[in-house]
Amino acid sequence: MSRDNPRSPKPKIRLEKRCGKAVTVIAGLHTYGEIRLNNIARELKSTLGTGGTVKNGTIEIQGDKIAPVIKWFAEKHSCPAKDFVSSRS
Repeated sequence: MSRDNPRSPKPKIRLEKRCGKAVTVIAGLHTYGEIRLNNIARELKSTLGTGGTVKNGTIEIQGDKIAPVIKWFAEKHSCPAKDFVSSRS
């Protein structure tokens, strides 16, 4: 996810409501492979102090964590906020 490569995948972050609870879904990184996605999810869960999982090429984090996720990607992977596509559904 380097800003130098325009072909690099852009994370798509959205907030979903499931059974009255918020889930932050990070999609668009399926080209990274399952091992790398699991490593990203593990680090996000640890940093944010919340639960989460990897399902079907997406990372799901418990709670409304859009802003902290964007900040984490910006710090860890030099991915500027303008590269994110985020929405609340």
